[in-house]
Amino acid sequence: MTGSNTPSVCVVGAGSMGVITAYHLSLAGATVTFLVRPHHRERLSRPQILYSYDDNSLKTFTGYELLTDPTELAGTSFDFLVITLDGAALRAEAGQRLVEEIGRAFRGTNTKVILGSVGIDLRSWFLERSGLAETQVIKGVLGNLIYEIGPATIPLHPGVDPDLLARADFGYRHFTPAGFHVDLSVPQVAHEFATLYNRCGVSECGVIPVNEFKVWITYFAALAAWELLGWPVTADIDPTDETWKLGTEAMREFQRLPIFGQTGLAASEKINADTLLEFFREQETGTLPLDLAAFYRYHHGGKVNGQDHQILGEALALGEAESADVPALRRLVARLASSKE
Repeated sequence: MTGSNTPSVCVVGAGSMGVITAYHLSLAGATVTFLVRPHHRERLSRPQILYSYDDNSLKTFTGYELLTDPTELAGTSFDFLVITLDGAALRAEAGQRLVEEIGRAFRGTNTKVILGSVGIDLRSWFLERSGLAETQVIKGVLGNLIYEIGPATIPLHPGVDPDLLARADFGYRHFTPAGFHVDLSVPQVAHEFATLYNRCGVSECGVIPVNEFKVWITYFAALAAWELLGWPVTADIDPTDETWKLGTEAMREFQRLPIFGQTGLAASEKINADTLLEFFREQETGTLPLDLAAFYRYHHGGKVNGQDHQILGEALALGEAESADVPALRRLVARLASSKE
């Protein structure tokens, strides 16, 4: 660790992913510093109140430090830097400047980066842009559901206390033991981060082989079909519906792209419209009393919608560049584009 027995973590971004990840790391005994845009300083100057759908209670998160200018990273020392911006924001102009500042601050240091932004081969892009060593950077992804309560409209189900929920800044739900996942692109970094995270005592960090980690991004095709259907509850989705079948086939084409290797091919052989819908129905039941369809409508239908569509467009471009057979993916991307007109 960096000069003391207390691990130190900088979390870039204080949206849903940033706050819940930082909260778990603070429970694990880490000192947490947020790097956020200046307009978030006022919100973060007070404790963050989290509503847990797991046990219908409020959690208070405080005791963190704040930075509001990426140039302030110079001269700092952290064991881990966790980037929680969505992929589209990271690749935007301001995000690229941030990546460059991260590179200047941490090249040649012992700081390890957990890249939680989502995108196809985003780690390679990040390494090139930042100039950090390959041994410093791994991918990570949130394994629980969390949303900012103010902007979202989530129906109440039995077991939710509306008065407690109204007092919170964020609501979250663990529907599996793993609240975070990292890939094994640098095994030592992955296991060190997982060891720290697991000390929180309320959530676990899964460690996943690289290609298995990569292939989950193909589920964005299924989410796009769900979006085109208007985000109904899964009981109202017919597996024979043409839109759902289109999303399923686009997902299978996505999985068969060479970037996923044999892992993607094997995954594509296990998926059909019925098994994909059953997966989401099981997830929907497992996330109660948090409403999964409403959560996805808010998160993937709005908050990170640009990222999701960008990923599918990149997948189509990649498939066409490699002369892959991707007619369903092409139709899905076209339908998404026309739905926004």
